[in-house]
Amino acid sequence: MPASRPTSPAASRRTRSARPILIDEIRSPIGRIVIAARDGRLCALEFDRGRLRAAIARRYPAAEPIRRRDPFGISSRIRAYLAGHLAALYGIAVDAGGTPFQQRIWRALRRIPAGKTETYGALARKLGLGSAARAVGAANGSNPISIVVPCHRLIGGDASLTGYGGGLWRKRWLLRHEGAEAARSPARPAAPPATPRGGRSTGRTRSPRRTPAGPRTGSRR
Repeated sequence: MPASRPTSPAASRRTRSARPILIDEIRSPIGRIVIAARDGRLCALEFDRGRLRAAIARRYPAAEPIRRRDPFGISSRIRAYLAGHLAALYGIAVDAGGTPFQQRIWRALRRIPAGKTETYGALARKLGLGSAARAVGAANGSNPISIVVPCHRLIGGDASLTGYGGGLWRKRWLLRHEGAEAARSPARPAAPPATPRGGRSTGRTRSPRRTPAGPRTGSRR
């Protein structure tokens, strides 16, 4: 019997990318929540079907999306959170992808307790990143798993609400739901991207019960 040929790294990546993605929808007070999961982990959460499917297509081009009710019990945990059991989110394992820097920021977000907030600058200093508040903000805005990776808990240096891709009204609702003082803060539009000398803008503005034990922070590529 001939020896089997070893699988190349490229073939392994294609096989992993081709595994099905399980999709579910959750009705909520802040509109439809659409999730994608596989291998027991949540890999995307959006408020729009089209955005979720586009995110999946970019990250897993060979994967087949399949509708599945309550994949890995994730939908049940999100519903429990929406019903007031704030600790329910901490049992959800995530696979957010991203760069090592982004993953570091996203793990830090999951360590902010429900009912609390951090400013971009304070989180940067806490992580030993000095004055890298903008870099923290960019990573926060790239978070593909809203609510569970709680990017809504980051606020402006003046305590205003800013930079939430799902809409500032959703950010305010989530903070109020969690009992955060910042829910009463004024909303402020995200700052425009930096413009180089004599040139155009280089980018597009992106509309970017309590205190339980720590979350499951494992995030793998």
